Amino acid sequence: MDIREMKGIGDKTAGLFHKLGIYRAQDVLRHYPRDYDAYEKPVRIAEARVGEIHSFYGTVAGSVQKKKVRNLTIINVRVCDESGSLMLTFFNMPYLSKMLKTGSGYVFRGRVQGKDGLVFMEQAKIFKADEYGLLEGRLLPRYPVTAGLTNNTVMKAVKQVLSLYPSDEDVIPERMRVEYQLEDYRRAVADIHFPERAEDVYRARRRLVFDEFFLFIIAVRRLKEQVEAADSTAVMIEVADTNRLLEGLPYRLTKAQMRVWGEIQDDLSGQCVMNRLVQGDVGSGKTIIAFLALLMCVANGYQGALMAPTEVLAMQHFKAIEEMVKRYGLPFRPVLLTGSMSAASKRAAYEQVKDGHANVVLGTHALIQEKVEYKNLALVITDEQHRFGVRQRESLAGKGENVHVLVMSATPIPRTLAIIMYGDLHLSVIDELPADRLAIKNCVVDTHYRETAYKFIIGEVEKGRQVYVICPMVEEGELEGVENVTDYTEKLRQRLPERIQLAALHGKMRPAEKNRIMEEFAAHNIDIIVATTVIEVGINVPNATVMMVENAERFGLAQLHQLRGRVGRGGHQSYCIFVNGSDREETMKRLKILNQSNDGFFIAGEDLRLRGPGDLFGIRQSGIMDFKIGDIFQDADILKAAADAADQLMKDDPLLAREENRLLKRYIEDGVLNFVDFRTI
Repeated sequence: MDIREMKGIGDKTAGLFHKLGIYRAQDVLRHYPRDYDAYEKPVRIAEARVGEIHSFYGTVAGSVQKKKVRNLTIINVRVCDESGSLMLTFFNMPYLSKMLKTGSGYVFRGRVQGKDGLVFMEQAKIFKADEYGLLEGRLLPRYPVTAGLTNNTVMKAVKQVLSLYPSDEDVIPERMRVEYQLEDYRRAVADIHFPERAEDVYRARRRLVFDEFFLFIIAVRRLKEQVEAADSTAVMIEVADTNRLLEGLPYRLTKAQMRVWGEIQDDLSGQCVMNRLVQGDVGSGKTIIAFLALLMCVANGYQGALMAPTEVLAMQHFKAIEEMVKRYGLPFRPVLLTGSMSAASKRAAYEQVKDGHANVVLGTHALIQEKVEYKNLALVITDEQHRFGVRQRESLAGKGENVHVLVMSATPIPRTLAIIMYGDLHLSVIDELPADRLAIKNCVVDTHYRETAYKFIIGEVEKGRQVYVICPMVEEGELEGVENVTDYTEKLRQRLPERIQLAALHGKMRPAEKNRIMEEFAAHNIDIIVATTVIEVGINVPNATVMMVENAERFGLAQLHQLRGRVGRGGHQSYCIFVNGSDREETMKRLKILNQSNDGFFIAGEDLRLRGPGDLFGIRQSGIMDFKIGDIFQDADILKAAADAADQLMKDDPLLAREENRLLKRYIEDGVLNFVDFRTI
């Protein structure tokens, strides 16, 4: 059912749902809550614990204090009960100065904060006593939304779809549900949206995560069967150009790089098509390996293509190859192909690719558009593979006949999980960093250190360096008690000298605007970028020396390490500041692992060991597959169970011909996928 056919959803509301990737009724069910509001009984102010979300009944004591700092309106007001008092602070909510009258009483709800002995709340939610009474004791979902779409509208849509969903339709056969202790889909999806107790969420989430992993693994296994049977139609020979490049480089490749390069040469000169994943930590030197593979390809008379996750990175690769041509006289004839190019530029690029004048094509998803025709494509390289995935790899490889595929990823995934996730690929690991690379200096601090951090950042900018500041959320209200890019950018403007150029960057921006900001940052027209994890891949700025991550406790260790990889790319000493917004001792202990090591694979292993299913609402490892609800670190046990189930199913019923697998076959072959969208994996 199209979402516009649903009751109460017109074209305007449907357009807002479309912004969230929701087009069909079943998409509504897969728009899972980000977290839940547990409306507990109000506590006395004296009982409120710093760092925790509390509600309390308070009376406004004294008059509201209102001030304006540049474009920011700040309101402070003290509230009290019989046990004590605390200060409330509100940003850009000027109407509260009329609403909060001295002596009036409300229920205030928010995260309690403390600094220098003072206890306060920022941006507290305000309820009348009877309003809060209706919510008390309930566990209500909080959804990712967009401007103009309320949480309540999403809740109503979910309830409507649930009322229509057939209770007996389940893609996982009953036998498998019993074996792996999975509840039925209809109950799981109801409980994930409207749980009565926290235990309901855990049970429901386990089933939905299992479905995502299970269907993904089946898709990978089926792809593996296809590629393993493919004979190479582009058997290559070793060429002098690659040795000449290796001898001319101003540095020597590490032993790990040479080992992996040897494996790739063997693949390209073998009788079977190459399907290889190269995993290497940030800074381990994967890009030069990719260039060597492209060089071997073009020197053998074929075309090669390299697909990057962002236009900025594609442009950087293009310029690097152009520089190699000038410096070493290599036979590359590169062309750039990105979505933002003009129609005339694209047509010219298409022509060069089609007639073979361009023997190496660099770009983004534009490389796999229907209009792009290759003359004799033999090698496809995807940079940061998890941003493209199985279907897009197939699309690009399908531009030629039995094309060699090389996949690169800086995402450190323990080998046990990598074998499952990349089951259609042979695995190579560059597990050694160049000897001259400066280790990043790390520190894990609490929020009291923030002002000191700002002074340090100012000092680095005055040395001519650049800075990243990472926030978990885009805007206020997405997740309670965490920093967001929109407000943080404004607050930072107030604290830093006007001469420092600041910009915000997040995934809700238009692609052209994101590219413009990244290009401006790369050109050093911007000193500091305040961003979400959108900068995790896709930009290489050797001049950036500081990475400051707010609410670091909300991220997995592997993702924090990936973010850290944005700095330390040049010859200057680099620093990473992880700001811990939690006062839990185990959180600080976990984050301090980042102090102990800059080895991504060690950190990924520790992440796998330490993160458990209890951390439901931390920020998922964005970028490590676009699963809707699953996280391969947090849910490693479910991933392994799903892999076992998929392998057993493919062994027992490879054609999915049995009656119990009828629905599963229809979902996979018809693409009617309730649980995982293979287009994004």
